[in-house]
Amino acid sequence: MTRNQLTWIAMAGSAALLLGAFAFQYLGGLLPCVLCIYQRWPHAVAVLAGVLGLSLGGRAWLILGAVAAATTSAIGLYHAGVELQLWEGLATCTVDTMKGLNTADLLNTDITLGAPVRCDAVPWALFGISMAGWNALVSAGLSVIWIGAARQK
Repeated sequence: MTRNQLTWIAMAGSAALLLGAFAFQYLGGLLPCVLCIYQRWPHAVAVLAGVLGLSLGGRAWLILGAVAAATTSAIGLYHAGVELQLWEGLATCTVDTMKGLNTADLLNTDITLGAPVRCDAVPWALFGISMAGWNALVSAGLSVIWIGAARQK
């Protein structure tokens, strides 16, 4: 495959994951937690890197796409570990309703529903893998595609 074809595939993969996240939120009603939001930004960077790589050329944009995909994969892996209680999440990831809400909890609150969104709960899974887990797996693959594109002449 050519560099441009690989770039299109990697860019489309990040765009599809990002659009899927928005679909789950706005069509499916699954509100994102803080870690979910953090996983979205690198996908946006990867899409932008793809557009710039295709229009301006050069390997730097493709390497940026690879780094962005690897970053969201790492965040997704961390998030999946939090969901499985393998390690602690961020301070804003869990809410102790017995103690009431603090400032961090209020920043992680959906105003329309009034309930904080927990990072340590799995709202949806496919084949036993959460959305964070799928993001980690697919984004790792996308990072490999980005690297393949950057290696093409």
